[in-house]
Parts: sequence; structure tokens; C-alpha cells
Amino acid sequence: MLSFLLTLVVAMPGLCPLPRLCCCHPDASLPVYLWLFMGEQAAQVMSAEPFLEAFLILIAFPLGLALLTEFWAKRQRSGATWLEVTAWFPVPFMAVTLLLVVASQIGRIEEYLPVVEQVVPVYIAFMAIMPFLSRLIAYAFRLDTQAGRALVFSAGTRNSLVVLPLALALPDGWILASVVIVTQTLVELIGELIYIRLVPSIIFQESKSLEISKALSKKK
Repeated sequence: MLSFLLTLVVAMPGLCPLPRLCCCHPDASLPVYLWLFMGEQAAQVMSAEPFLEAFLILIAFPLGLALLTEFWAKRQRSGATWLEVTAWFPVPFMAVTLLLVVASQIGRIEEYLPVVEQVVPVYIAFMAIMPFLSRLIAYAFRLDTQAGRALVFSAGTRNSLVVLPLALALPDGWILASVVIVTQTLVELIGELIYIRLVPSIIFQESKSLEISKALSKKK
């Protein structure tokens, strides 16, 4: 059940009507990171068969379906209708997935609490820095307000659930990886709630001209 929901969540960006928020997350580069940090030991840690199975079935396959859906929607009205009908899918599927993921890992988080306490400040610092860094990037590339806001949310939250299947494919001795990933997801959820309040009011405010045009359109 959990694997099925993770597959749907990974595929959700292809069904999402907000393409600016759809991006390629660096979490999918886990094998590269393991090789950079561990060298030849990475080959001993990772067993190729379960790792490739998790990647192909839970990441590559749903992302491929998402791309085909986008291709279908751009060329046929039925595809566009399908995107409109399924636009609400991400919310309930993500909620159920998070519930199952947290329920399955909460005991391990408590077990490895000293380690979790060390990584949480890093996640918080990252989420605190990214809105301001995104503001600089948006200014440098002259992005509009909506694109800038999308950049903040995309850069600040890395969708750790994408890489969770790969972490679960690691040997039992590396179970801490899944604990850290779930912890990161929980921190990001709280951070997004803060983003929703602060980003529109402080980081990327609506321009006065846009506010005036909206006010005039309401009067009409």
C-alpha cells in the first residue's frame, strides 16, 4: 500500500496544473552522492537489484507516466480534461502517504532521536536561507512574482519522499537513512506552512500596479 501511494505521489507533478512547481529534485541523485562521499564502499552498501527495482518501479515509471500525460494533454482535449479532473488528486494522496510513512517510521525516529536532533537544525537553517537566496536568483533572472514564489517553494522543499524508496532499498544497517528522510519531510511540512504566510507578505509581495488592476477588475 505504501509503495503504491509513493508511486502516485511521485507521479503527481505530471498531473499538476502548475508546471512552474514541477522540477527535478536532486534527491534522485542519491547513488551519485553515495559514490562521492563513500567511494568504493558505496558498491558494498548498495545491492544493485533492489536499488534498481525501487528506482525503476517507484520513480522512473511514474515519472514516465507523468511525462506521457503532459504530452497527451498538450495534443488532445481529452488529455487536458484528464488533467483538470485529476488536479485535486495530489492533496488526498499526499496526506494518506504522509500518514502511512510517518506511522511506519515514528518508532525509529524515537529510537534514533539523538541523531535526529543533530540534523533538524540543518534542515531549519536550509529552509531559512532558501527564500532569501531565491529572492536574489529571481532578481538576477528578472522573474515575476508568481515565478519567484514558485522558486522559493521548489528550492526550499526537496520532496524527500521521492528518494525514500531508494533509502528503504539500502541494507538494514542503513535504516537511519529512512529515519532522516522522514524527519526532513516533517520539517519541510512545517516550513511550508510558514512559507505560505511569509513569502507573499515579505519575500515576494504583489506589486502595487498589480494590486490596483485587481481592485479595478473587482469593481467592474
